[in-house]
Amino acid sequence: MTREIRSWLSDMDGVLVHEGTALPGAAEFVDALKAAGRPFLILTNNSIFTPRDLRARLAATGLDVPEESIWTSALATAQFLTDQMPGGSAYVIGEAGLTTALYEAGYTLTATRPDFVVLGETRTYSFEAITQAIRLVQGGARFIATNPDVTGPSADGDLPATGAVAAMISAATGRKPYFVGKPNPMMIRSALNRIDAHSETTVMVGDRMDTDVVAGIEAGLRTYLVLTGSTREQDVQRFPFRPTAVLDSVQDLLALV
Repeated sequence: MTREIRSWLSDMDGVLVHEGTALPGAAEFVDALKAAGRPFLILTNNSIFTPRDLRARLAATGLDVPEESIWTSALATAQFLTDQMPGGSAYVIGEAGLTTALYEAGYTLTATRPDFVVLGETRTYSFEAITQAIRLVQGGARFIATNPDVTGPSADGDLPATGAVAAMISAATGRKPYFVGKPNPMMIRSALNRIDAHSETTVMVGDRMDTDVVAGIEAGLRTYLVLTGSTREQDVQRFPFRPTAVLDSVQDLLALV
């Protein structure tokens, strides 16, 4: 017997939008979730933007996603740190999405004996900031990173991302970070907790086998891979795990909402 789908988690880039344009069926999919009253969250490993920023960016593509329905690796990181050490302190390399999430979680942002060094995405990695992070980790601060992605896209080609800078800090300190974002199933579990959902009745929709699908499987969710992003249909066979189904786009999920 197929279990009822009551809640939805969906990746953002490659599923709903691509380079500032809504993908086929995305607007209808979001509207259907809202109309049916289904709890849902749109997930992203990007820690640069706040949910308010992302809501505005999605609105510009024609997608009406409420601010509270967006879950970023920055929010998941802030939740993780609060669970680990409420009211702690952190030295942060990142943009407003990350600093705002930590501030709102009650964290003190400081370079003086912080409990954690937290590394996120930023457009301008500063040599001085990376040097500071290295020295703080050497001095005993615990090393956390929002996500392991080593590159990010731009119009001119790949940009070094969180995972690449984390590797530099790891090489200098001998300490590897704890990555909170996908493919860590903790990102999925924190999202489930956020909307009070259960893994048995929730599905994960994504465009990448190596992040979205594996994280969903490890968190106990049914998974739908859509072919509008990174993973091509012929690539699926290379992985030792399978999604519940492979679909052309989110348009094919409308009947399940």
